[in-house]
Amino acid sequence: MAKQVYCLTKQLPFKEKFGLGSQMQRAIVSVSSNIAEGASRSGNKDQSHFYQTAYASLMEVLCQLMLCLDLGYIKEEEYNKIREAIEKISYQIHQLRKSTLNKPSQPSQQ
Repeated sequence: MAKQVYCLTKQLPFKEKFGLGSQMQRAIVSVSSNIAEGASRSGNKDQSHFYQTAYASLMEVLCQLMLCLDLGYIKEEEYNKIREAIEKISYQIHQLRKSTLNKPSQPSQQ
């Protein structure tokens, strides 16, 4: 998904390379970064927080993607392909967060 977004941002007009393009790149990298950071946390609530942040970043990418389509920067086929991937990933993040919140807390180690 990150590779798709990076490839898409390369085709944006020059005036958007450091605005919309840069923001989309940061947001998509934030998705996997927050999942990784959440996985490294021991507390369920802490993990869940990072998974929620990953989801929020993914929704940010979706919003920016819709803007690219509305402005005519990308074709509808490109939009639909990435939108489909976003829907799949958002479902997976939701399930990950849900399973984290539903698992028993682990006793703290001292």
